[in-house]
Amino acid sequence: MGRKLYYTRHGESLWNVENKICGQTDIPLTEHGHHQAEETGRMILERKIPIDEILCSPLSRASETARHISEITGIPVKIEPSLIEQNFGIWEKQTRDTEEFRMAVRTYFDSFGTGESMARLCHRLYTLLDKLKNDSSGKNYLLVAHNGVARAVKSYFCNNLTNEQYSAFSIKNCQILEFDFD
Repeated sequence: MGRKLYYTRHGESLWNVENKICGQTDIPLTEHGHHQAEETGRMILERKIPIDEILCSPLSRASETARHISEITGIPVKIEPSLIEQNFGIWEKQTRDTEEFRMAVRTYFDSFGTGESMARLCHRLYTLLDKLKNDSSGKNYLLVAHNGVARAVKSYFCNNLTNEQYSAFSIKNCQILEFDFD
């Protein structure tokens, strides 16, 4: 059996409920989000998912999700700064469902004013994923981060995504994805 990478998005946040773009704005989990994280930990135990270490974004919605999972599973958790969500600049705090935002997230070199381009996001995450892939410890990792980060991780493992598929890709709160390093 080859090495795996598991990925989950943080539990529900208030801005998820309000359909706002969070980006690097540190929005906490809702009560439901805390419950989702706890349920994810129980599911990992029940399914005996072979995770050796949890790496999480420093933003509280992800680090709290990782903490809940760790407390239930006993899997050690470590903050990984590279997993912080993309900075969406002028779009943060805005409503997600606008045509302008849908068009903006199809541009890969635009930094959204004061934000971070998708090209820079992918570079940051591909560097981390290369490091984990080449890690000689043989560990299987769970990454706990964000929806924008999930797009970049998906594109690392599925390099034939079109621009439209990349920008449309989304993961539900506390959904777990599995990828093969080998």
